[in-house]
Amino acid sequence: MNTKLTLRMDDSLIESAKHYSARSGKSVSQIVADYFTMIKNEELDNREVLTPAVRALKGVLADTGADESDYFKYLEEKHL
Repeated sequence: MNTKLTLRMDDSLIESAKHYSARSGKSVSQIVADYFTMIKNEELDNREVLTPAVRALKGVLADTGADESDYFKYLEEKHL
């Protein structure tokens, strides 16, 4: 269930939020909801909280057989 929430903030902060919203493609409501979700997760288990984008990517390489040595090899080749 979604419930309306009214926030009072400085005008310049609101403008910054709207600009960020336009750049990110997310609504201001979704940005605030993502932030509150991170706070909730942090309070629940007191571990490092992942952003929604990182959380979505977590584990995508699990079945590929890739490991840290592959990453270090990639970095060496990239910077040669």
